[in-house]
Amino acid sequence: MFPLQMSYKKWIYVAVVLFVAGMIAGVVLPEVTAEPLEGELALLEQFAAMLGPFQITTALFIFLKNVFALLTSFVLSPLLCLVPISALVLNGGLIAYVSTTVIQDKSVGFLLAGLMPHGIFEIPAIIMGEAAALSFGAMVILMVILPIIRKEIRTALLSTAVQDKKHIFLSLALFLIAGPFHTVIILALLNEQTRAIIVPNLKQNIRYLMIACALLLPAAVIETYITPLFLI
Repeated sequence: MFPLQMSYKKWIYVAVVLFVAGMIAGVVLPEVTAEPLEGELALLEQFAAMLGPFQITTALFIFLKNVFALLTSFVLSPLLCLVPISALVLNGGLIAYVSTTVIQDKSVGFLLAGLMPHGIFEIPAIIMGEAAALSFGAMVILMVILPIIRKEIRTALLSTAVQDKKHIFLSLALFLIAGPFHTVIILALLNEQTRAIIVPNLKQNIRYLMIACALLLPAAVIETYITPLFLI
């Protein structure tokens, strides 16, 4: 049960390691990392063409896009933590790959001018938000997903779902809205013992997630109004 004992601070370390691993891959293996990043780079180029600097709509779009990415990663984190792990590695790889290209075509100074002003806020926000996703995802996997392997746990969840008509309709609604995976998590939270462990973890990680989202606001404003000034 090692991950259960890990504090949020330790998950920050895990997130940093994954992010740096992505950066190293982007530098050491540019040919390998370029292929999975091509779609992301093409999308970024399309957005850059549509959204100009010094416009409130640009700042709003950047902010909402980054917040949506963090929230999606958090919600889907119980799926073996694959989404936050991928997000950290891909973001690190993207930054390293683009940085290498910019240094070759321009200079280190140009790269720092284009990355540092908003990156001071955005990179810590990504790491904080994804660390919260990893922490919550690992907790749910250990407390809900893995125990389902045991027959008595599956029986208890099924009995909860069909306890009475109200629970049957609730389970069907959850299944249609949230899907089978998250329905199992919600039903498991009806158990007092499980709820007593997961809810404090959830509250803590939501708090850090909100801090991360708040940091993305100045990052978006700086990227829209200040960073372009350094690139003129």
